[in-house]
This record gives sequence, structure tokens and C-alpha cells, in this order.
Amino acid sequence: MKKFKFKINGNQYNAEVLSIEDNIAEIEINGTRYNVEVDKDMTPVKTPKLVRSISVPSTDAHPAVAKTSSPSAPKGGGTIKSPLPGVILELFVKVGDVVNIGQRLLVLEAMKMENNIEADKAGKIISISKNKGDSVMEGDVLIVIGE
Repeated sequence: MKKFKFKINGNQYNAEVLSIEDNIAEIEINGTRYNVEVDKDMTPVKTPKLVRSISVPSTDAHPAVAKTSSPSAPKGGGTIKSPLPGVILELFVKVGDVVNIGQRLLVLEAMKMENNIEADKAGKIISISKNKGDSVMEGDVLIVIGE
């Protein structure tokens, strides 16, 4: 368990604690084993177990603030939101364009990766909230698609 070096009255002692049970410790000093009774109960130190709580992104807390609209939601108007924080590298659409489901709308750089953001509904681009080079946070509205 633990090793110690002592010097008592000029004599060198090498001590090692081998085990501890209740208030009895088994100790080896210069090769000789001893059972030592301690005044109080001793327990070996255990490494604590760290437990983390499950973290949920704030945008997933309620369906009204979901990152993107559900593919099973009614088709037509809606918003395209940023799925994670990043920077807009390129826009492939402009206001007034008609888009189809799965069409690439923009490229978002996040965590040194380029992510294609695609339309999850068909419709006409009503507004574009962010421009090329803008930083966005998770859940920010990027594009509004109307019918």
C-alpha cells in the first residue's frame, strides 16, 4: 500500500503498510512483519467515483425550441435553425428562391468541420437571417421558408 523511510536515533528503517483491516494494520519493517493495533478504526482510502448528470442541450428542452423542424411536420412554411454553434461559410440560396426537401441551403463550419444544412421542407425562401461569415449559436434561426 504505502512505503515509508524513517531514521530513529541514527538507525534507518524501511516500513511498508501491507494491509489494514478494522483497527489492525499489517506492517513490514526492514523485512520483518508486524501486526499493529491502532487506537481507532482505519479504513483504506478509496478513490471516489465521479458521476456526471446527463446534459441536455437547451434547445432540446421543449419542442417549441427544437433545433430544426420535424420531417413529419406539415410541409410548407417553417424555419431552418442552426444545429450547433459555428460560422456560415457559404450560402447557396437567396430570398425568393424556391427550394425542395434535401436541397443544400448553406455550409456551416462547426468544430473545424464543414456541415451542409439542407432544406427539410419545400417552399419559397422568405428571409435569410444570417450572412456569409456570420457566427451563429445553436438554435439561431438561419432561414425562413414559406409556402
